[in-house]
Amino acid sequence: MTDATRPDALPAPLRDELLAAVSAATGLPAALVSAKRLAGGASMETWSVDLRVGDRAEALVLRRDMGANMSAYALDRATEFALLQAACAAGVLAPRPRYLSSPGAERRWFLMDRLPGESVGRKVVRSPELAAAREALARQLGEALAVIHRVPIDRGLPPLPRPTEGRSPAEEALHQVREVLSSLQLRNPVWTYALRWLSARTPAWDGALSLVHGDFRIGNLLVDPGGLAGVLDWEFAHLGDRHEDLGWVTVRDWRFEQDARPVGGVGSLDDYLAGYSSAGGAPVDRDALVWWELLGNLRWAVTCHSQAQRHLGGADRSVELLSLGRKAAEMEWELIDRIDAIEKGAR
Repeated sequence: MTDATRPDALPAPLRDELLAAVSAATGLPAALVSAKRLAGGASMETWSVDLRVGDRAEALVLRRDMGANMSAYALDRATEFALLQAACAAGVLAPRPRYLSSPGAERRWFLMDRLPGESVGRKVVRSPELAAAREALARQLGEALAVIHRVPIDRGLPPLPRPTEGRSPAEEALHQVREVLSSLQLRNPVWTYALRWLSARTPAWDGALSLVHGDFRIGNLLVDPGGLAGVLDWEFAHLGDRHEDLGWVTVRDWRFEQDARPVGGVGSLDDYLAGYSSAGGAPVDRDALVWWELLGNLRWAVTCHSQAQRHLGGADRSVELLSLGRKAAEMEWELIDRIDAIEKGAR
């Protein structure tokens, strides 16, 4: 048994807290069989955890707050837990939440079912073992989003962020980007130009709000040889415009250099939108889709700088967070390139 899979790999205070919560929820004795810290997790500390609960084996994933929040707009763990309960009840392909920490926990956490599949983006878009899955994946992504966007927002959901009164979802999103920029106190001509361009072209909105996953992209999806196996990481869910979700997965950075496949590096836009329509998704405004894609590039560029500041400021020491700062230039180039193409096409 390696250090990574020893039962005591989980810090002892967390282990004791976890087992006490599971025992209290089930009325059964709980024991830790193994625990392994999972790679990635810029917003959450994530562990693969195997428990023995009574005479039953349970394969779970632990999601736990880190030292600093990735975003002021992220959900807390109790709200994310309740949202997952509602989403699963509505037929969304997501892991079932199982156990929630007590309100008095120093850093809140919850345990959910561990689903099979690959979530590392570069492996999803390139692995030979997933070649057949990729052929169907774009359509499946559209289908999954249609189910998410059909979840009733007036019953069953916990309180979720929504646009400020008097703002459309697009205007709210621009406001949030400006707030992050203000907190970073950085000046960047590309960001200034992109904000002005997007602000002058906010898409029309019919006033309807949908459940929006908020981070629907390759890397937050589980894929197995049969295709999409689960939608993960719901901490940015909110009520807003469904085009936000539809556009986010098309942001260039989520293609992992597979630019011939604009939907997450795995498929075509036509297959993606056909899947969305076939599963009951409302008609899609292609211009709004492009607007949300461009905003996604700006958001991700700003977020990369914000993540680097978590390391530089000492809140969460992580080379991974620090390395994200350099990626902003890639999104900035994409913004300039795409806006220039749109402007030339309009002339």
